[in-house]
Amino acid sequence: MILDFTAILARWQMLLDGLTLTIQLALVTTITGFIIGTLCAIARRSHVAIAARAATIYVESIRNTPFLVQIFVVYFGLSSLGFSFSPVAVAIIALTINVSAYTAEIMRAGFDSIHPGQWEAGECLGLSRVQNYWHVALRPAIERVYSSLTSQFILLMLASSMTSQISAEELTAAANFIQSETYRPFETYIIVALIYLAISLLMRLVFWVIALLAFPRRRRLGTNL
Repeated sequence: MILDFTAILARWQMLLDGLTLTIQLALVTTITGFIIGTLCAIARRSHVAIAARAATIYVESIRNTPFLVQIFVVYFGLSSLGFSFSPVAVAIIALTINVSAYTAEIMRAGFDSIHPGQWEAGECLGLSRVQNYWHVALRPAIERVYSSLTSQFILLMLASSMTSQISAEELTAAANFIQSETYRPFETYIIVALIYLAISLLMRLVFWVIALLAFPRRRRLGTNL
């Protein structure tokens, strides 16, 4: 077999457009997923039974069903309810729902790792529960689970490839179209795999720089970020 990448590379603009959308999906859903996931983690630790049970049902339902099925449920569910969204909007919704559940469990572990004395110290200072989370627990909790969070967000970026099934024109969708035109699937997916690898390494670098800036104590102690 002779490998020929010229036909694929000639369609670089299509790959670039798909890459751009993939990065946008990863960026938006990382932010929204972290916020919603953190709120769910707080809800799961809440003394309000309804909030804790609702958050638990949501997290366990998402973590125990395939992501592809979740995409179809959102895509066809919204349509059956009369809502019309673009494939990109549906992709953002589905990705956010998915990553929020996993982030919730990671952040719950982070909050559980905070020593009870720190919570009690905040209460002694007159902080409300919300203030206690914000001023006392949030930053050290993130610091302790940072590696798990970043790994989850990289997996999120890779999982965005499944949104090609609902016609979101991200990188994998672009690859599917190119290989159907060129009849060069092996070469096409080799290039796309290398692009995904490059994005993953770039995201790890960005998260590492963020950790250096956000957690100077770990840097001084020489702890792995």
